[in-house]
Amino acid sequence: MDIPLLLVLAAAVVLFTRAQLRTTLQPRHARWLTQAARYHSMNPTQFEHAIAALCERDGCHGVRVVGGAGDLGADVIATTPDGRRIVIQCKRYAPRTKVGSPDLQRFGGTCYSVHRAQIAVVVTTSTYTQPAIGYGVRQGIRLVDSSALTRWATRTGPPPWTGRA
Repeated sequence: MDIPLLLVLAAAVVLFTRAQLRTTLQPRHARWLTQAARYHSMNPTQFEHAIAALCERDGCHGVRVVGGAGDLGADVIATTPDGRRIVIQCKRYAPRTKVGSPDLQRFGGTCYSVHRAQIAVVVTTSTYTQPAIGYGVRQGIRLVDSSALTRWATRTGPPPWTGRA
Protein backbone atom coordinates (compact mmCIF):
# COMPACT_ATOMS: atom_id res chain seq x y z
CA MET A 1 0.00 0.00 0.00
CA ASP A 2 1.32 3.42 -0.79
CA ILE A 3 1.43 6.32 1.73
CA PRO A 4 -1.35 8.53 0.22
CA LEU A 5 -3.80 5.63 0.30
CA LEU A 6 -2.82 4.86 3.90
CA LEU A 7 -3.41 8.53 4.87
CA VAL A 8 -6.83 8.52 3.20
CA LEU A 9 -7.81 5.35 5.08
CA ALA A 10 -6.57 6.80 8.40
CA ALA A 11 -8.52 10.02 7.82
CA ALA A 12 -11.64 8.00 7.00
CA VAL A 13 -11.30 6.02 10.24
CA VAL A 14 -10.90 9.24 12.27
CA LEU A 15 -13.94 10.86 10.62
CA PHE A 16 -16.04 7.71 11.09
CA THR A 17 -15.05 7.48 14.78
CA ARG A 18 -15.95 11.14 15.38
CA ALA A 19 -19.32 10.67 13.71
CA GLN A 20 -20.01 7.58 15.83
CA LEU A 21 -19.13 9.46 19.04
CA ARG A 22 -21.33 12.38 18.05
CA THR A 23 -24.36 10.15 17.45
CA THR A 24 -23.68 8.20 20.64
CA LEU A 25 -23.33 11.24 22.90
CA GLN A 26 -25.94 13.49 21.31
CA PRO A 27 -29.04 11.49 22.22
CA ARG A 28 -28.32 11.58 25.98
CA HIS A 29 -27.74 15.35 25.93
CA ALA A 30 -30.77 15.91 23.71
CA ARG A 31 -32.83 13.62 25.94
CA TRP A 32 -31.84 15.68 29.01
CA LEU A 33 -32.81 18.96 27.32
CA THR A 34 -36.03 17.53 25.97
CA GLN A 35 -37.00 16.09 29.35
CA ALA A 36 -36.37 19.35 31.23
CA ALA A 37 -38.31 21.37 28.62
CA ARG A 38 -41.14 18.87 28.75
CA TYR A 39 -41.66 19.37 32.49
CA HIS A 40 -41.47 23.15 32.19
CA SER A 41 -44.14 23.13 29.48
CA MET A 42 -46.64 21.28 31.69
CA ASN A 43 -49.22 22.86 33.91
CA PRO A 44 -49.11 21.88 37.62
CA THR A 45 -51.72 19.12 37.24
CA GLN A 46 -49.92 17.60 34.26
CA PHE A 47 -46.66 17.74 36.23
CA GLU A 48 -48.25 15.86 39.15
CA HIS A 49 -49.47 13.16 36.73
CA ALA A 50 -46.00 12.95 35.13
CA ILE A 51 -44.42 12.36 38.56
CA ALA A 52 -47.05 9.72 39.32
CA ALA A 53 -46.20 8.04 36.00
CA LEU A 54 -42.50 7.95 36.94
CA CYS A 55 -43.43 6.29 40.24
CA GLU A 56 -45.50 3.66 38.42
CA ARG A 57 -42.79 3.12 35.82
CA ASP A 58 -40.28 2.40 38.58
CA GLY A 59 -42.40 -0.14 40.40
CA CYS A 60 -44.59 1.79 42.85
CA HIS A 61 -48.13 0.56 43.27
CA GLY A 62 -51.32 2.15 44.51
CA VAL A 63 -50.15 5.42 42.93
CA ARG A 64 -52.70 8.20 43.38
CA VAL A 65 -52.62 11.84 42.32
CA VAL A 66 -54.33 13.67 45.17
CA GLY A 67 -53.20 17.25 44.50
CA GLY A 68 -55.57 20.16 44.31
CA ALA A 69 -57.49 22.32 46.71
CA GLY A 70 -57.42 20.86 50.21
CA ASP A 71 -54.63 18.36 49.46
CA LEU A 72 -52.73 19.41 52.61
CA GLY A 73 -49.45 19.34 50.73
CA ALA A 74 -49.65 15.90 49.15
CA ASP A 75 -49.79 15.69 45.37
CA VAL A 76 -48.83 12.04 44.81
CA ILE A 77 -49.18 9.18 47.29
CA ALA A 78 -47.91 5.68 46.52
CA THR A 79 -46.35 2.55 47.93
CA THR A 80 -42.73 1.94 46.94
CA PRO A 81 -41.66 -1.43 45.56
CA ASP A 82 -40.36 -2.36 49.04
CA GLY A 83 -43.67 -1.47 50.72
CA ARG A 84 -43.06 2.01 52.17
CA ARG A 85 -45.60 4.83 51.91
CA ILE A 86 -44.23 7.73 49.86
CA VAL A 87 -45.83 11.17 49.85
CA ILE A 88 -44.68 13.60 47.16
CA GLN A 89 -45.30 17.30 46.78
CA CYS A 90 -44.74 18.64 43.25
CA LYS A 91 -43.50 22.18 42.62
CA ARG A 92 -43.48 23.09 38.92
CA TYR A 93 -41.60 26.37 39.14
CA ALA A 94 -39.76 28.46 36.56
CA PRO A 95 -36.04 27.68 36.47
CA ARG A 96 -35.07 30.84 38.37
CA THR A 97 -37.80 30.58 41.01
CA LYS A 98 -36.40 28.58 43.91
CA VAL A 99 -38.46 26.50 46.30
CA GLY A 100 -38.15 28.20 49.68
CA SER A 101 -38.24 27.12 53.28
CA PRO A 102 -41.92 28.16 53.77
CA ASP A 103 -42.93 25.70 51.01
CA LEU A 104 -41.11 22.89 52.79
CA GLN A 105 -42.43 23.90 56.20
CA ARG A 106 -46.04 23.66 54.98
CA PHE A 107 -45.35 20.21 53.55
CA GLY A 108 -43.33 19.15 56.58
CA GLY A 109 -46.25 20.01 58.82
CA THR A 110 -48.53 17.46 57.15
CA CYS A 111 -46.48 14.83 55.30
CA TYR A 112 -45.77 12.69 58.36
CA SER A 113 -48.64 13.49 60.74
CA VAL A 114 -51.55 13.76 58.30
CA HIS A 115 -50.41 11.64 55.34
CA ARG A 116 -48.37 9.11 57.37
CA ALA A 117 -45.39 9.30 55.02
CA GLN A 118 -42.53 6.91 55.56
CA ILE A 119 -40.73 8.77 52.78
CA ALA A 120 -41.49 12.45 52.16
CA VAL A 121 -40.33 14.00 48.89
CA VAL A 122 -40.57 17.41 47.26
CA VAL A 123 -39.94 17.37 43.49
CA THR A 124 -39.33 20.60 41.58
CA THR A 125 -38.48 21.73 38.08
CA SER A 126 -36.23 24.32 39.76
CA THR A 127 -33.85 24.33 42.74
CA TYR A 128 -34.06 24.99 46.49
CA THR A 129 -32.90 27.88 48.66
CA GLN A 130 -30.24 27.11 51.27
CA PRO A 131 -32.75 27.48 54.16
CA ALA A 132 -35.08 25.03 52.37
CA ILE A 133 -32.25 22.53 51.96
CA GLY A 134 -31.41 22.86 55.65
CA TYR A 135 -35.04 22.34 56.65
CA GLY A 136 -35.37 19.34 54.35
CA VAL A 137 -32.28 17.70 55.82
CA ARG A 138 -33.43 18.31 59.41
CA GLN A 139 -36.91 16.94 58.73
CA GLY A 140 -35.87 14.01 56.57
CA ILE A 141 -37.60 15.36 53.47
CA ARG A 142 -35.90 14.24 50.27
CA LEU A 143 -35.41 17.08 47.81
CA VAL A 144 -35.44 16.36 44.08
CA ASP A 145 -34.37 19.37 42.03
CA SER A 146 -34.57 19.74 38.24
CA SER A 147 -31.25 18.00 37.70
CA ALA A 148 -32.14 15.01 39.89
CA LEU A 149 -35.60 14.87 38.29
CA THR A 150 -34.09 14.74 34.82
CA ARG A 151 -31.71 11.97 35.90
CA TRP A 152 -34.65 10.03 37.39
CA ALA A 153 -36.78 10.53 34.28
CA THR A 154 -34.01 9.49 31.88
CA ARG A 155 -33.01 6.51 34.06
CA THR A 156 -29.53 7.93 34.62
CA GLY A 157 -30.27 8.49 38.30
CA PRO A 158 -32.25 6.77 41.05
CA PRO A 159 -35.86 7.27 42.04
CA PRO A 160 -36.12 9.32 45.24
CA TRP A 161 -37.15 6.41 47.48
CA THR A 162 -33.88 4.52 46.91
CA GLY A 163 -31.79 7.14 48.68
CA ARG A 164 -30.78 10.72 48.16
CA ALA A 165 -31.63 11.72 44.62
